Amino acid sequence: MTEKEEIERTGNEDSRNKNSETEQKAKRGNREYRSDVFSMLLEDPKNALDLYNALNGSDYDDPSMVEILHLDHGISLSMRNDASFIIDSHLSIYEHQSTYSPNMPLRCLIYFVDQVKDMLKKRDLFSRHRIRIPTPHFVVFYNGSAERPEEEIMRLSDAFCHDTEAPELEVICRVLNVNPRYHENLKKKSQTLYGYTYFVEKVRENQAKGETLDDAVSHAMEDCISEHILEDFFKTRGDEVRKVMHFDMTWERREGLIREEERAEGRSEGEMIRLINQVQRKLKRGKTLPEIADEVEETEEAVRSIVEVIQAKGVDCPAEEIYEYLGGKAEHRLKKPDISRFISRK
Repeated sequence: MTEKEEIERTGNEDSRNKNSETEQKAKRGNREYRSDVFSMLLEDPKNALDLYNALNGSDYDDPSMVEILHLDHGISLSMRNDASFIIDSHLSIYEHQSTYSPNMPLRCLIYFVDQVKDMLKKRDLFSRHRIRIPTPHFVVFYNGSAERPEEEIMRLSDAFCHDTEAPELEVICRVLNVNPRYHENLKKKSQTLYGYTYFVEKVRENQAKGETLDDAVSHAMEDCISEHILEDFFKTRGDEVRKVMHFDMTWERREGLIREEERAEGRSEGEMIRLINQVQRKLKRGKTLPEIADEVEETEEAVRSIVEVIQAKGVDCPAEEIYEYLGGKAEHRLKKPDISRFISRK
């Protein structure tokens, strides 16, 4: 048995049955995971083959060679933005990303292990014969609003707690920025990638003009159809695209708000620590509570909370420790602490 035949055997009929069941669920609109537009496009073997050829400089022309896989055991339970397929014993895991994350190699490792576990359900790992598995390739297509390089390489070993020159486990993930002005030659080679990025930019342009999300998506699809860009896809799956884009863009906005909130909290922490340092310095100079409150332009009640903790823990106690005791990162607000355990009882 050749290596290719063994890998095809490894993929066994369970995988095909699983694909068939998932496709039927998709037709009924009852998928467990909601795919984004990128993943929807790559559910079609023709589109997967088109993008694969563009990335690898290959010229495969038979879509039946493509075995679409489904990452049903992945780690994203709300939005599936990944695509996985096998061509000629090469397993490609592609993911779309609109919010930068340094954890892609770890995600890709989990995806790959899940796929291999499915392939090996009926194989004996204690066999005396080597079991062949497909050669993996991991690519992320980034089109978020944050500025990123045109291309970067992420490695699983970058996340290891201890640096090592020779990691005993490694995952290498290419991250391609497909925003306008980046990887234009690649887009010319792949109608699928070009069409996807064209559509996303049209949605963003329409929103910038003040259109609602629903209108922006509808008008972007109309534009694509009139320009014969992914025409069949938008004609046949337009309703699903509208639903998915609404979910995806809402999720993207939510993630943006979370990041903004985190930045705001970081500023609050910094401001609080500076205030604590000011109060400590003024206490050392013998300033009274009213004088300190006046000079730092805070209420006496707010400053009193800080003063009480400083007096209980010592005027030289690190400001960060006092901040944590005041409620710190859990609440980012002043509150009167219970300092009874710091006061000696007579």
